[in-house]
Amino acid sequence: MAILVNGDTRVIIQGATGKQGQYHTMKLLEYHVRVVGGVTPGRGGAQVHGVPVYDTVARVMKETPVDASMIVVPPAGVLAAAIDAIENRVPLVVVITEFVPLHDALKIRGMARKAGVRIIGPNTIGVISPGKSKVGIMPGFIYGEGPVGVISRSGTLTHEIASNLTCQGIGQSTCVCIGGDMVKGTDFVDVLELFRSDPETEKVILIGEIGGAGEELAARYLQEHPYPKKVIAFIAGATAPPEKRMGHAGAMISAGFGTADSKIRSLKEAGVTVVESLDEMIRQCR
Repeated sequence: MAILVNGDTRVIIQGATGKQGQYHTMKLLEYHVRVVGGVTPGRGGAQVHGVPVYDTVARVMKETPVDASMIVVPPAGVLAAAIDAIENRVPLVVVITEFVPLHDALKIRGMARKAGVRIIGPNTIGVISPGKSKVGIMPGFIYGEGPVGVISRSGTLTHEIASNLTCQGIGQSTCVCIGGDMVKGTDFVDVLELFRSDPETEKVILIGEIGGAGEELAARYLQEHPYPKKVIAFIAGATAPPEKRMGHAGAMISAGFGTADSKIRSLKEAGVTVVESLDEMIRQCR
């Protein structure tokens, strides 16, 4: 079954005619994703790798149903693209773009929640259900089909853990990169809830990092709602200096809040198996 995306998911790419849009349209098609259209205002009637391009999301949806959109436009255009998708009730919107202005991200999240639209990102590699479909920019060949669900703030660590699992013969049900920004549309708790009822997911990996409260909130959720599946966590950034932002916009410790120690302690108290290395995580997944 997997979560969020499957072999029937019909996908559009907003920004399909740009350099990144063209490249990732090709990569989605190579992964046998059902790409039903691209969207670039003013470029309606064009084609990208045989995929028709439309001026608006509404115009695509007059021709075919749409289950998900992948946004690969520059930061200044993300708000308009997201509004176009949200107003047309595209169920899943994956915002790949990095450096989306904070206030734009807040507006997108607020609008999406009111409309019942799920946002993944911004600043994400997306979502993949290996062997079925993806709405993202990850190289599909390093992901393998299997019983382990992955939730991560880091795209790089998502690649790392998935490729290591795959090399060890341990596949993944769905991998969700929720994104590294301070404001994101979907957090750990949201994905844990989805994995809870997925019959294909037997264990869940949670990859967190310093900064923010997402991991602590996940720990509280797991304490208050006993989880039927083993959860294994790794927290990156344990050696980062306080008050220094490390890579991700959300990876910043302030006044001792959001430290690796506080996250690890909270997760352990919730019964999560917290590991100190990715090698140890692989062993826990066997």
